[in-house]
Amino acid sequence: MARHRITFRPSGLTFLADGRQDLLAAAVAAGIAVPAACRNGVCELCEATLVAGPVRNTRNQWMIAETGRLMLCRSQAAGPAELKIEAVMAVGKNAPRKFQANVVDVQSISHDVYQVQLQLPYRRELSFHAGQYLSVVLPGTDPCYFSIASSPLVATLELHIQATPDWVSAQRVIDAIKSGNAVTLEVPHGQACLAAVPEKPLLLVAAGTGFAQMKSIVDYLRTTSFSESVRLFWGVRRQHDMYLRGLAQQWQEQWSQFTFVPVVGDDEDNDWGGHHDQLVRAVLAADVDWRHVQVMASGSPAMVYTLMDALVDAGLPVGDFYSDVLEYAPRAD
Repeated sequence: MARHRITFRPSGLTFLADGRQDLLAAAVAAGIAVPAACRNGVCELCEATLVAGPVRNTRNQWMIAETGRLMLCRSQAAGPAELKIEAVMAVGKNAPRKFQANVVDVQSISHDVYQVQLQLPYRRELSFHAGQYLSVVLPGTDPCYFSIASSPLVATLELHIQATPDWVSAQRVIDAIKSGNAVTLEVPHGQACLAAVPEKPLLLVAAGTGFAQMKSIVDYLRTTSFSESVRLFWGVRRQHDMYLRGLAQQWQEQWSQFTFVPVVGDDEDNDWGGHHDQLVRAVLAADVDWRHVQVMASGSPAMVYTLMDALVDAGLPVGDFYSDVLEYAPRAD
């Protein structure tokens, strides 16, 4: 059956839908976060306006007039179409907002990393993309930024917080979370994220707790129609720094298109400068056509820029390299 290109405005996000799928199901399969609850047209969260193209109402099989109101869950495309839906945002267009979050759980999962689960009273009010990050706002101190480790499609927000007593700001956040009181979040931040499934194979590179960003992306992609390969390179100084290695190995066992490559320094000299070079060398050694891949990297500015320069030299188009470092620590002109 023919598949039709559907475009959401003003976000510009596109996906394919055939005549047997309702538009909500097709969008969700493409990884586009469309607000929805009932999936039968009652809640009206997936409301859109038809801009152009043939779309029919699945309840009565009537064609919907241009500028007509529709529910994505009750509509099917009979050809390419454009729809206006303000609730679907493009990358970087979700303005950060403050939310009060309740602490659901906090666990120590390594010698210096805590896994935190947070719940918003009205989760439906928050929209973010896989790979974005948030800030924890405490009174009298600067915000602390952490990658969101959970998919945007689940109810709770997961963080991986590296904290030791001598790391004052992170330890203050952990102390606040352990108190059991609600915490203030500002979310979302970041443009190195996925608003829809990529159209190329994906290569993920993480150093340390940069794994949190990659976990959000992997959890998200596993629920979509993404069919390209995914490779995750995770670099740490020592074996015990790879705090969720078992989870990454589980992904490899259960998801045929996924490959996990651990990169461990594990020596007496724990100067990170040497270890990010080791991670970059491991990525470069991969059997990859750099002209046809998308790379997402999370780590220190030194690691990210070393990796980007090496991959661009190897043939990666610079526009296919994504990292939050490019936004918060740009190079001087």
